[in-house]
Amino acid sequence: MYWEKYYFAQSIEETLELLKHYEGDARIMAGGTDLMVQFKYNYLSAKVMVDIGRIKELNHIRQENGHVSIGATTTHTALATSPYLQKHFQVLASGVRTIGSPQIRNAGTIGGNVANAQPAADGSIALVALGATICGISPDGPFSRPIESTFLNPGECALNSTAELITSFTFPAPGPRDRSAFVRHSRRAALALPIMNMGLWLRLNEEEDGIEDARIAIGPMARVPFRAKKTEAFLRGAKLSEAVLDEAGELTFEEVSPRDSFRGSAAYKKELVRVYLKRAVLEAVGERSVGK
Repeated sequence: MYWEKYYFAQSIEETLELLKHYEGDARIMAGGTDLMVQFKYNYLSAKVMVDIGRIKELNHIRQENGHVSIGATTTHTALATSPYLQKHFQVLASGVRTIGSPQIRNAGTIGGNVANAQPAADGSIALVALGATICGISPDGPFSRPIESTFLNPGECALNSTAELITSFTFPAPGPRDRSAFVRHSRRAALALPIMNMGLWLRLNEEEDGIEDARIAIGPMARVPFRAKKTEAFLRGAKLSEAVLDEAGELTFEEVSPRDSFRGSAAYKKELVRVYLKRAVLEAVGERSVGK
């Protein structure tokens, strides 16, 4: 038996009370698509499971007070099919659309995807590109932290799932010159972990012929989701042109330091990054916006 007791929490308050009562022996369950695998292979154990899937306030997609809020238990399917995200945040809608199978996307949640802390988790890569903040509640009260501070090592998250609860992810509301894209390379189109994935967010200048700001998140290029900060700095203030994008790809190629793995060699992954950086920008802004 994996656990002794299973609770369906009806509120955030009840969830925290149960976690406190069982003092480290209880673990939060959302979609369970990652957690069940970890239990099966004895990577994790718990005496008590606290299922938060019925807490309505944790399941939402909304814009408020200049920010977008995504509830922690919002499923990948809900994110992928959201007309609002498809219009304004293609990086997130496209990113989660690539996760697993329809069954997994129907059950899996964005909070679980982040808490699992894998360096190439598609949802995490997209949220890092958006500069997201994690909002949650701990025994000491509410907290908000930059999403990048959450990832420590592969599978190791700074959040304590036996005491803390992720409630939502927030990021700035869309601006009229904001663009984004998600690109991915894997051995097959579905049910495959990425050899390389990339989330891109851009803000164009007022003339929309150059880049005012940029964020680029790439996996798996390090032990945590990787920010290509040197490439971002190069793109800020640059005009949109084939030459600029080629140079940006070269910079990204030099910036990443992947390792050899069963999914591909380090050299192959670096080449993918070089090629896909340009593809991501073209997808975000449209080929007609890029000069020679």
